[in-house]
Amino acid sequence: MRILFAGTPEIGAPTLELLSDRFDVVGVLTAPDRSSGRGRRVSPSPIAEIAEKRGIPTYKPERLDAQARRDVTELRAELLVCVAYGRIFGPRFLGLFPRGGVNLHPSLLPRHRGPAPIPAAILAGDDETGLTVQMLAEKMDVGDIVVQERVPLLGTETTRTLTTLAAERGAPLVARAVAMIENGTAELEPQDESKATYCRLIRKDDGVIDWSRGAVEIDRMVRAYDPWPRARTTFSGVDLTIRAARALPDSNSGAEPGVVTGMDNDSGILVQTGSGLLAVRELQLASRKPLTGNVFLNGTPGFIGSRLGSELRRNE
Repeated sequence: MRILFAGTPEIGAPTLELLSDRFDVVGVLTAPDRSSGRGRRVSPSPIAEIAEKRGIPTYKPERLDAQARRDVTELRAELLVCVAYGRIFGPRFLGLFPRGGVNLHPSLLPRHRGPAPIPAAILAGDDETGLTVQMLAEKMDVGDIVVQERVPLLGTETTRTLTTLAAERGAPLVARAVAMIENGTAELEPQDESKATYCRLIRKDDGVIDWSRGAVEIDRMVRAYDPWPRARTTFSGVDLTIRAARALPDSNSGAEPGVVTGMDNDSGILVQTGSGLLAVRELQLASRKPLTGNVFLNGTPGFIGSRLGSELRRNE
């Protein structure tokens, strides 16, 4: 079966590699080369790099217009496989594939439909998440389910670690779905619309910490916004990133929310929240290196007893 793979970031790399080993991947659709880094060097997407190394024809259209459809038509692909391509496919584009298209979505659909399901699961405090291979439809994330895999959550995961897990475990799941479609054994399951929930794109300002919120909620923010946009506050008017923390919901100092109350050698720097203490294990002042709690306190006089977040700059 001839496959067109569509994807852009690294999360799709293991899937492209596995599919090109097992099936006939006749082309790759990815985002155009973009400038990045301090030098603003123009670079191909991670998916483009893999495709080019493997000699797979690569297409980088700015729009999925008539020319893009003509290019794809020439490939005679039977199935479209998508992992984080970043665009919605219209009916004319999906109509080019006799067997339709499938998409890997890193949640247990219909829960957390939308563009940021991994941080959404962490922010919601879900006790499990998962991976879903669904048929592509005209509306986002509403297609019939081909196969799912459940992933229990311990409450320590970050978006970074779950993205790595989704990349690694998603690849064989997609390959399994493709094989089922190829040999005609796929049993499609419609999604239960009554259980649908939705998430939106993450914005930079989502990382701003409101210390009046509870320690559990702030701990989820720290984990959900790793690696971006990071949970952050201020100390003496300087941006301060909270990189790792743990909620102590049953502990309270009686201080105002945002006040740094002390240091616990086992847990970290203690900050009072609206409900419970947040134990900060790793933090970073703007333009400085990330530091553990003890090391940070040694070089930051006046931190204990200060109130965080009173002068936070909301930079876009």
